[in-house]
Amino acid sequence: MLERTISRTISDISSNWPVLLLTGPRQIGKSSVLHMLKDDARKYVSLDDFSARDLAVNDPAAFLQKYEPPVIIDEIQYAPNLFTNIKIWVDNHRYEKLSGGKSNAAGAFWLTGSQKFSLMKGIKETLAGRIAIIDMLGFSYKEISGIPKESKPFWPDEIDIKKKTKQLSVMNVFQNIWNGSFPELITNPAIGRERFYNSYMQTYIERDVKDYQGAVNELKFYKFVRAVAVRTGSLINYDNLANDCEIDRRTSQKWLDTLQASGLIYLLPAYSANLTSRVIRTPKVYFLDTGLACYLANIDTPQALEASYLNGAMLETYVLCEILKSFWHNGYDTRNLYYYRDTNKKEMDFILEKT
Repeated sequence: MLERTISRTISDISSNWPVLLLTGPRQIGKSSVLHMLKDDARKYVSLDDFSARDLAVNDPAAFLQKYEPPVIIDEIQYAPNLFTNIKIWVDNHRYEKLSGGKSNAAGAFWLTGSQKFSLMKGIKETLAGRIAIIDMLGFSYKEISGIPKESKPFWPDEIDIKKKTKQLSVMNVFQNIWNGSFPELITNPAIGRERFYNSYMQTYIERDVKDYQGAVNELKFYKFVRAVAVRTGSLINYDNLANDCEIDRRTSQKWLDTLQASGLIYLLPAYSANLTSRVIRTPKVYFLDTGLACYLANIDTPQALEASYLNGAMLETYVLCEILKSFWHNGYDTRNLYYYRDTNKKEMDFILEKT
């Protein structure tokens, strides 16, 4: 297993916060990184297990007696009612001190979830002030390359341009974009790229999508995801998506919300400091794994990607993903990340605003 930048962030947060929620799409290594960091005293339970889920949903108090902290609870979105019992446990233990003055509740609960937005209501209502939330994506370029872990997020003005770094050829860059960042494909390429992504999309639609919004026309939804993939790096246009997929605008909006909630896409807001009417304010949509986006766009090889009309959009998407990883995996948010475009065709792909 490659070393993850986020490991240090998790350890730092766990020494101060009673509850940690690690969110991100399926199969990007959330459970793996927590297993690597846990000691023998920490239990593990996944709510993908129906018997564990049944206990968590129907008798949360008994569930926490069986899986007493410190504990990892995987896929917490299946039992958001647990938040109330977690709050009670934390409030009963947070002021108990261990030797050295550390709170007995620090790091008690490590939670993972694949649907961050669907969890936020319960978190805000019950665990405010008790939980730290970290967004997670697949491997970064630095992690794959074995470069020492980052200690801070990417800021252009702090880059040492004189520092010698390995120069990549154009084909190397497109190879990295096409490969994507899912840990299973990076560490075990023998699994087969086509097989992995096909299985991933089947599981995603059959489980995550249905869990989030109920029954869905699977073929049309898959067509919709592909339509979004070929628009990565573009302004959102709900009507165009609806027309391409033979759905109405409302369904187009609902399905895009689903993709965002489950961590497959990121919506980049427009920079709005300039409030003139010439500034375009529509968000841009980006896939959060370029390998998956290439698969959905039927780009079969890195060479095909280089020759594709999507090469610029995929490169832009790749850069955004690396920026997001540098922030999120170091425990920072990206509320000050934007793009800029106006009606005079003046454009900046990314703006990072320091406050």
